Parts: sequence; structure tokens; C-alpha cells
Amino acid sequence: MNFLRSFDWLTLIVYVILVLTGWVTINAASYNFDGASIFDFGRPSGKQIVWFGLALFLIIVILCLDSRFYMTYAPLIYVGVMILLFVTIFIGTNINGSHSWIKIGTFSIQPAEFGKFSTALMLAYLFNGYNFKFTEPVNFVKACVIVLIPVMLIILQNETGSALVYFSLVLLFYRQGMSGIVLWAGFCFILIFVLGIKYSVEPLPEGVVLDPDESAPPSLKGQNLVLTIIPFLVAGMLAFFANNYGAAGLVALVAFFGFCIFGLLDHFVAWPFPFQYRWIGWIINFFTIGYCAFLYLLHKVRSYIIVGVFAVLFVGFLYTCDFAFSKLQPHQRGRIEVLLGMKEDLKGAGYNVNQAKIAIGSGGLLGKGYLEGTQTKLAYVPEQETDFIFCTVGEEQGFVGCVAVLLLYFILIARLISLAERQRTLFAQVYGYCVASIFAFHVIINVGMVIGLVPVIGIPLPFFSYGGSGLWSFTILLFIFLKLDATRIQKY
Repeated sequence: MNFLRSFDWLTLIVYVILVLTGWVTINAASYNFDGASIFDFGRPSGKQIVWFGLALFLIIVILCLDSRFYMTYAPLIYVGVMILLFVTIFIGTNINGSHSWIKIGTFSIQPAEFGKFSTALMLAYLFNGYNFKFTEPVNFVKACVIVLIPVMLIILQNETGSALVYFSLVLLFYRQGMSGIVLWAGFCFILIFVLGIKYSVEPLPEGVVLDPDESAPPSLKGQNLVLTIIPFLVAGMLAFFANNYGAAGLVALVAFFGFCIFGLLDHFVAWPFPFQYRWIGWIINFFTIGYCAFLYLLHKVRSYIIVGVFAVLFVGFLYTCDFAFSKLQPHQRGRIEVLLGMKEDLKGAGYNVNQAKIAIGSGGLLGKGYLEGTQTKLAYVPEQETDFIFCTVGEEQGFVGCVAVLLLYFILIARLISLAERQRTLFAQVYGYCVASIFAFHVIINVGMVIGLVPVIGIPLPFFSYGGSGLWSFTILLFIFLKLDATRIQKY
């Protein structure tokens, strides 16, 4: 009785609504005007019912187990799943270029999905250790290692999208005391990568379209632009991390007037040697790094040397962007190039997103009606039952339907954060934030890639996308937390 009273029924209701709505949307995405039943086990909607039935069994098992089971056996669960991920590298079946699936008869499971809850449990176990302080460098490294192990194993399966999900756990680290400089640095690295890659080629004349296997002429504009920006990023770190607004202002002023003066000289004066613009960037960045070192020697404050190290990393990262970009798979590079406007490939890398936009746009305000979407019925949108299922909502239910679905996810994530805050054990709180972070990442990235705001990385929409592995993974992830929350009043 105590368990039933303390169980969070609101989250359960949202879960059931999302699963049922996802089920009927899967039916709409796979419907081809042949009058087939939604319960036909030969169709995705019928198979999803089987996955949901097995998910109900998993829910019963999770809720029947003592909550202390998850606290005690978290390391064993983590190690077991990591072994499974390692084995999958060698025995995995290749599906759409990724060998992250294990076939069992006519069924396939994706172990990468189950790495999420096991990693969340292991992080909760680590943080719940006696006298654990996350701000200590050795503990920070331990937490990073726990996250990076599944990331590396999944990347070796050529499943980059699933690996990126684990980086959402940085929000947990921030909540537990990680310095905001790490989040700022992460934003800076993304900015440097985007600008460095986007302007690494010459813009094409209007009306010129390259073939998919062609590349635009290389350009140094990206490097020059980033070298101009880095001193201002470092100035921001000096102001808000080192709390030295005077030093930040000096760096910003030197960078601004340096680039203005030397830029004009480079443009109008014939130098006796090739004084290219990037030399200016190097000189000013060397000044910025040296000034950080000078401040450290002067004040003996560690924050200055940390800012200086990040400045070095920013410059070094700029010159590794091209190399890192070249190591991506051709289809991954193509998606990024299309997203950044470097090329237009409506028949190749940009086809999925373009068709998804057409489908969502055709839905208008109220949509075409259930089972009336022509874009999805005629298979114009690839992967419309899995990664691109949100475009079916947009086409058939319109803007109103999209808002309703996003509102459900907002309620779920906000509720998870609220539940995490009220936990009495650090184990449950950390695990709750892991769950909220993972769900938020999936929703934001999946919807973002469908409407063309982020690259297509192939991650499912929780409880909507077709597939047993995803449904089971999200169900396990969620209901372990609900079990921990329902028993929070117990003393351990």
C-alpha cells in the first residue's frame, strides 16, 4: 500500500500516453492504404505490440525487485553490458552500415541501447560512494572513464549516433558541481568546429551545384575567422571563470585593435614578405596565451593557467578539425556539409531531411488527418517508422499535433527533474538526472534532425520510434528510477 501511494502515477500516465500514441503513429507511418489491421503481426505496428507486451513484463520485474538490488549490483550490471558491447563488435550484424545488432532468430537487438541504463546505474553507484567528492580531479576522471568506455565500444560498432547520447550526461556532471568552464569550453569547441569546417572551402557561385563526389576548392577563411574569435572566447573565460574583468577587457581590446590595424596594413601595404592574415591571428593568440601565463606567475591563481590551457587547446583543435572531419564516414560528412550549407544534395545526404520538411510543412496547422498523409504513405520519407517518425506526426496532425507531442515530452522531462530533486539518496538523485538528460538529448536531437537543425545521426524518438531495443531500453531506464523514487522514504 505504501508503495502504491508513493508511486508517481503522473509519470506512468505520460509513459502510457506516449507509448500508445507512438504505436498508432507507427501504424500511420507504415500504412499503405491496403486496409491492414493495426494488430497485424506482419506489420511494424503489430510487432510493436509484442515489444510493448514484453516491456510490460520488464516493468513488473523492475518494480518487484528491491530497490537496493540496483544499488548493490550496479557494477555487475555495468560490466555485463560492457562485455556484451565488446562482443557485439565481432559478432554484430551489419544493418545500414552499423554492425551494432545481434540477430536472435528472426529478431534483432541492439545492445548499445542497454548501455544507457547500465552507465547511469554505474555513475549513481560511483557518486554514492563513501566520502565521494566529484570536484576532486581523480573522481572526475573516474566518472569520465565510466562514460567513455561505452562510447568507445559503440563507436567501434560504427554507431556514432548512439555514442553521442552519452555526452548528454555532462548535464549531470554540471549539477553535481562540475565547473561551468567545461560547458563553456564545450560550446567553444563546437563553435570552432562548425566555423572551421563551414568556411574551409570556397563558396560556390550562384547556380553552381557540385556532384555528390565533388568537393569545393579549399579555403583558409575558416582558420582565419576562428583565429580571430578565439581571443574573445578566452576573454570571456577570464571574465566569468577567473573573475578578472580588467584582464578580459585588455585581451579583447588588444585582439580588436590588433586585427583592425594589422588587417588594414595587410590590405593596403605591400610588405617585403607575404604577411598573410593568419599570421596576425597567430601573433594575437600567442599574446593571449602568454598573457594568461603571465597572470598565473603574477597571482599564482590556478584559474589563469586553466584558461591558458584551454586557449592552447582551442588553437590546437582548430588545426585538427579538418583531420577529424576527414575521418568521418562519407555519409556523415555529407550530412554535416548539407546542414552547414556547404553543398546541396537533395538526392543524397540531404534527401531525408528535405522530404521530412516537405512532409511536416504539408501538414499545416491541423494536419491532413490520421492515415491521410501522402508523403509518408508513399514512402517519400526514408526511415519514417524509426528515426523520422516525427514527420508523420507533423503531416497528419499538423502543428497542433507536434506541439502536443513536444508538450508531453516536456512534462515527462520536467517531472523527472522534479523527482530527482526530491530524492533522499545521492544514488537515486544521480540516476534520476541521468534519465532526464538522456531523454532530453534524444527528444531535442531527434526532432532537431527531422526539421534540419542538427545533422542526421540516427537516434530514435523515445517511445515513438519503432523497435524493441529502444522501447525496452527507455522503459528500463525510466522504471528503475520510478522504483527508486517510490521507495525513497526507506532508510538504507
